Amino acid sequence: MKAFMITVIALVWAGAAVAQHSHDNAKGPNGGKMQDVAGVHAELLISGNVVTINLVDEANKPTSAKGFSGSVLIVSGATRETVQLAVEGDSSLKGAAKADIPAAAQVTLVLKNAAGKSGQAKF
Repeated sequence: MKAFMITVIALVWAGAAVAQHSHDNAKGPNGGKMQDVAGVHAELLISGNVVTINLVDEANKPTSAKGFSGSVLIVSGATRETVQLAVEGDSSLKGAAKADIPAAAQVTLVLKNAAGKSGQAKF
């Protein structure tokens, strides 16, 4: 019975992992890193202290950000900051950190779509 439960748990976990596929080393339409999260492709762009997430579909065409919400956790060395994102324009979310974001910083996006589906992606 224990082996059966472990197998079931492993299959459920693997299914969730496949549901959000990675776009490692993929570039978005604006040259940013891409990840699949909450049913859309999210492109990360950083300029100074500003974080922009562009939402695109499978064909890399802009998709509506209406009803989306999110935040990013920025980690650089011992420094950690959470930045709330707000919809800006038709297909983007944007937020500003307290200081410029180093190129080597790790960024984790938490995104929720209008239907309530949420997901997380690391860039």
